[in-house]
Amino acid sequence: MNLPNKLTMVRIILTFIIISILMLPFEAAGIDLPKLFVNEAIVIDIKYIIAGVLFIVASLTDFVDGYIARKYNLVTDFGKMIDAIADKILVNSVLIILSSTGFINPIIPVTIIIRDIVVNSIKMIAGSHGSVVAAIWMGKIKTICLMTGISLTLFYNLPFELWNLRISDFLLIIATVLSIISAVQYYNMNKKYIFSETI
Repeated sequence: MNLPNKLTMVRIILTFIIISILMLPFEAAGIDLPKLFVNEAIVIDIKYIIAGVLFIVASLTDFVDGYIARKYNLVTDFGKMIDAIADKILVNSVLIILSSTGFINPIIPVTIIIRDIVVNSIKMIAGSHGSVVAAIWMGKIKTICLMTGISLTLFYNLPFELWNLRISDFLLIIATVLSIISAVQYYNMNKKYIFSETI
């Protein structure tokens, strides 16, 4: 359990804390969380701000653990596996919750999750043929747009909401489109393995 793997485990723990904050029925339990009023028109539930801060911290661990692992040659098979799992738990769970509460369109988490299933299946097939599927730049850009879009959504798209600029929605739409494009790229790069005969 080296430092990058410990950071990944921290991300998983933070994810479950974020899920709990967003899903616990505080009002039903008689707990009145404070609300913030911005420009006398935007009412902010403080739990989304707390979740947003934790989401940013968790997202940063995703970049830091990978950087440390590569810089100090601490890359392990367990680390690669648990890092991928941590990423999907963090992003997909928050997308589902934001969709269920009406913050984002359901097509976004549906598309992202289906894309992840397809790409992971492609990676498994390529791996069974001894090929390692490296991350592509399109996928990395998608991840940056997705995490930034989610963060802004949790912060009620502020400060852009003050000027009626839906930057959070724009970034999530871009991330969704890029996820489809990157899935097609992964397919084109590995279709020789997908349709090859197994001996």
